[in-house]
Amino acid sequence: MKRLMRARANAHIRELLASDGLSTAKLIQPLFVQEGLEKSQQLPGLDGNFRMGLEAALKQVESDLEQSVRNFMLFPIPAGKGIDAEPGANMVAGIKDRFGSDIQLWVDTCLCSSSPLGHCCLFHADGPGDGSPTLIDLEATLKALSSYALAYARAGADGIAPSDMMDARVGAIRSILDGNGHELVPIMSYSTKFASQFYGPFRDAASSAPSFGDRRQYQIDVRNRTDAINASIRCAGEGADLLMLKPGMTSIDLLAPIRRKTSLAVGVYQVSGEYASLGLLARNGFADFDAALLETWHVYRRAGAQFIITYGARRALSLGVGPS
Repeated sequence: MKRLMRARANAHIRELLASDGLSTAKLIQPLFVQEGLEKSQQLPGLDGNFRMGLEAALKQVESDLEQSVRNFMLFPIPAGKGIDAEPGANMVAGIKDRFGSDIQLWVDTCLCSSSPLGHCCLFHADGPGDGSPTLIDLEATLKALSSYALAYARAGADGIAPSDMMDARVGAIRSILDGNGHELVPIMSYSTKFASQFYGPFRDAASSAPSFGDRRQYQIDVRNRTDAINASIRCAGEGADLLMLKPGMTSIDLLAPIRRKTSLAVGVYQVSGEYASLGLLARNGFADFDAALLETWHVYRRAGAQFIITYGARRALSLGVGPS
């Protein structure tokens, strides 16, 4: 029962969860790091964001620090497909060894980039008979996710961010962290995550497109408000320290009720399709990209988001958004 202690553990998380204002301290910058990648690759639709090898990522973080970015969400991408947390742990260690307490490093914790099937879970081998396994093996999935989380924490991760939407995964991760001396490592749960059309650029960036079907079996139907709220209540009950809604703009009506029902910090992920759409508007002369980006951040904060994951965090200082 150290949830309040985890929310106060360092200056970065205290500023992230502060109630007032918009500052660079409220923004989290995604980082896509691929094992063994030698040349950085521009991510389609996500101007200013790249899939990088570790050395390039270290240079990027150094540059981001100069722009007052202090919070990062790492998406580890293994060189090949296979359920192995080691590449991600090595990336965490490399980044934290270089930057230490200068940054707050959250690690997206999921199986989709490493699974041969591109899903956020593992399946029972005996599927329905048509060659597509569809019955989720929850026990094996929770074991793998917990193993990832522990490896990241041991490597120095400041926070764990499970994004898979499996039942009981927050509780499983909290249990393994606490049982191995990582009681003060917070969990930011992707607690209300919809099956959305706005994830396309991300799936290319993280090499995580499913090889069959879709993710409606475990992500939330956009029509179901009750399920969306209950999913966050469930994660709060399992021990999450922060809750996060995704996609940001299409979840904005849920920020206030989830905060009321859980009393936890609730933030949003401005997902790849949302961010890319601003670029598309700008390229066609329909909007000023920077002004539109800043407008969305103010709307998220107005609606009650205490933090924002955005591909534009490294642009904030140039938009007049300063440190807290």
